[in-house]
Amino acid sequence: VQLQASGGGLVQAGGSLRLSCTASGRVFAGNIMGWYRQAPGKQRELVATITYGGSSEYADNVKGRFTISRDNAKKSVYLQMDSLKPEDTAVYYCYARILRDTYWGQGTHVTVSS
Repeated sequence: VQLQASGGGLVQAGGSLRLSCTASGRVFAGNIMGWYRQAPGKQRELVATITYGGSSEYADNVKGRFTISRDNAKKSVYLQMDSLKPEDTAVYYCYARILRDTYWGQGTHVTVSS
């Protein structure tokens, strides 16, 4: 299984970005997909996760600003990020948990300027 993420970039505070991640290979139904991020000098943290059935969870610091969604037919997960803040600056990694294995995308950079 491979994950390909895209959509990062530079945006001003208050702006929006939409990240996309598409899986290829043997992606079984029932998987969980989501996003982590890692800011410079900090540990990787969970941003949002979504089950195959569409149930989602968010980190407290992005609730109300970020929306995770998925398209099972396209094996894709998305992260709509609104009202971005400078503290959202990080490398964002998509992941997929399939059966007992976890797969990671290559990371996409998000920079929010003040």
